[in-house]
Amino acid sequence: MNILALEPLDLAALLASRVCHDVISPVGAIVNGLEVLEEDKDEGMREFALDLIRKSARTASARLQFCRLAFGAAGSAGASIDTGDAEKVARGLFADERTQLIWDAPRVFMPKNKVKLALNLCLIAAACIPRGGVMHVVIEGEGDDARIDVTVKGPNLKLASHVADLLEGRSESGSVDAHGIQPYFTGLVARSCGMAVQVTASSDDVTFKASTAAAE
Repeated sequence: MNILALEPLDLAALLASRVCHDVISPVGAIVNGLEVLEEDKDEGMREFALDLIRKSARTASARLQFCRLAFGAAGSAGASIDTGDAEKVARGLFADERTQLIWDAPRVFMPKNKVKLALNLCLIAAACIPRGGVMHVVIEGEGDDARIDVTVKGPNLKLASHVADLLEGRSESGSVDAHGIQPYFTGLVARSCGMAVQVTASSDDVTFKASTAAAE
């Protein structure tokens, strides 16, 4: 198994590709809706287009707000982020008609990278339930004793085989693409906090546990 060491520019390019992938679909839907409004005079079609634009705009906004906290320099003026803000953007992204989000965490200020770690673990966990399900986020403890658990369950539950290795910064091929950058980046964030992530999977659920104890 090869240890990965991406150049900063390559990491930035892959993360940018990851973010663009998330927002291009709703933005494209907005453009399509506007084209219908310009060209179609049928009231039924125009109302359909307006509804599409409204829903897609909300989706694009939710994804961008989430990415701002999970990947960006949000709150860069300080060293901490309110976990309430993290819950808000997570609910905006995950709490829909397909997925139930259970956020079990006190509202406190946490080091920004630990908040980023929690949100990135949510993204990896969400990929395990492509048809939706239940996501349970637990944040406990303070300071060095803080622990983050994200568990998902649902139909078609599946953990991609490369995720655990990429979380540890390893890859069988010795490289990573835009599809694998998420767990690799999450591992980098975890190690920046002095934490490591353990993954457990069964036929019923998949759990990601981040703690300083995991690194021992």
